[in-house]
Amino acid sequence: MSPRVSIVVPIRGEGEHIEGFLESLFDRVTLPCEVLAVYEDRDDPTVAHLRAYAQHESRLVPTHHSGGGGPALALRYGIDHAEADVIVVIMADGSDDPSQIDALTNLVERGVVVAAASRYMKGGQQVGGPLLKSWASRVAGVSLYWLARVGTRDAANSFKAYNRAFVEAVGIDSDTGFEMGIELVAKARRRGLPVAEIPTIWLDTGSTPSNFRIVSWMPRYLRWYRHAFGRRVDQPVTDTGVETTAWRHQAG
Repeated sequence: MSPRVSIVVPIRGEGEHIEGFLESLFDRVTLPCEVLAVYEDRDDPTVAHLRAYAQHESRLVPTHHSGGGGPALALRYGIDHAEADVIVVIMADGSDDPSQIDALTNLVERGVVVAAASRYMKGGQQVGGPLLKSWASRVAGVSLYWLARVGTRDAANSFKAYNRAFVEAVGIDSDTGFEMGIELVAKARRRGLPVAEIPTIWLDTGSTPSNFRIVSWMPRYLRWYRHAFGRRVDQPVTDTGVETTAWRHQAG
């Protein structure tokens, strides 16, 4: 059965904890899906657990990319190799709620180009985590929502669903961190395309080291923050196709 949603998970240093994450993921996602677990380092101890799990779970696709560049290029590579028309990005540390993947997918299938899981709308919450990271993402998200009207209060959150045609039309320029989430929200706003959100509760599980480096990545986030306030771009995208020349990142 063809997947309705492709779930892209960047992998780095999760080790044996990945098995609990995968159990939770496959238990809670009811839609036909594929899970692309994208890793860069073949010697990462997580890889052996992925391969063993894939022996009994055909929906799991351990995916190696050798392009370097950290999580941004891992996400781009996973999106390039996804099969479904809806793509969801979720972290492997257990902080995101996989039971919401169905709802995010349904929102994109109904017509939005980005569906965000929002910690900062009514019903959402962030439990734990570094205070500076939490403060910065909240200020950025809420100010973008009210001032730039981007459609979500949590533009920086990586846990989102995307319309494939939209992503292929606008491209992904992020090449280092996790700024892809805010980049695609900003690009949707510049094109007047619909973005929606649902409340989520983000939990700092503490089970694996954080791969988020706020100081070194902040200038890239600020670039896309400013981009959201720019002039409208005339680049129409539909659910069933792209009315401009499609872009597809050529991964190594």
